[in-house]
Amino acid sequence: MKTPVRQTNARAVSAHMARLRQEGREEREDRIAVEEPLEIRLGGRSVAVVMRTPGEDHELAAGFLFTEGILAGQEEVDHIAHCRDPKNPTLCNVIDVTPKAGLDLSQRGWQRNFVSSSSCGLCGKLTIESVHLHAPALDDDFRVAAGVLLSLPERLRSGQAGFDETGGLHAAGLFDKKGRLLLLREDIGRHNAVDKIIGAALLKDDLPLGSRILMVSGRTSFEIVQKALMARIPFVAAVSAASSLAVELAESSHMGLVGFLRGGAMNAYAGANRIVS
Repeated sequence: MKTPVRQTNARAVSAHMARLRQEGREEREDRIAVEEPLEIRLGGRSVAVVMRTPGEDHELAAGFLFTEGILAGQEEVDHIAHCRDPKNPTLCNVIDVTPKAGLDLSQRGWQRNFVSSSSCGLCGKLTIESVHLHAPALDDDFRVAAGVLLSLPERLRSGQAGFDETGGLHAAGLFDKKGRLLLLREDIGRHNAVDKIIGAALLKDDLPLGSRILMVSGRTSFEIVQKALMARIPFVAAVSAASSLAVELAESSHMGLVGFLRGGAMNAYAGANRIVS
């Protein structure tokens, strides 16, 4: 098998493959999603390495630092820039977030370095109590019509250009209570797509994201709900299953959480009172 043809910081690359069927074998080119490491630095110091699909790296870095409780908001960011690798200056796999001058972030616990893969998401925070130290339970009256929720999968899917090309990218979409798509991001990792959504809101100084719905294209894990809670998003929906810890966090945070949202049905795991029949 040939090595995939890589274009600098592309979201997808061409790869030679063999398509096997009962009637025979066909040699062809395919488009596959790019997965590359991104080192996130804060003021020149390494914080984390995430595996992501290139694109919206500024949003990803800002969203990651916010949902990890390291940045409190847009007002703490001076600027964000890629750092070129001197050995390979065409790559943009290091990004540095420079905080405002005089801002001391040393007490926010970010000195622990960790590596997060595109599938593992949150690493090191294993308890709901630790999340609630940064993000208390919600206290709002947001409700959404069941019909609106049922319309979200098709609306999300219609905007997934990267998935159409590769079949290998997850999506996160931010909707209002009427089901209007406000923002969509794609990535090899579901939680990266969510960080890009939240990072985009942070950089526009549009946090918190109350009265919004977060829709993800895969399953809902603990880190997805945690990131939504940090951004104060009251409702999370997914086309697939929810994990036990995701349900526990959603329940204790008074959030709405539905899974298996497809085919005219859904499973309400938490906050069923937020759904208007």
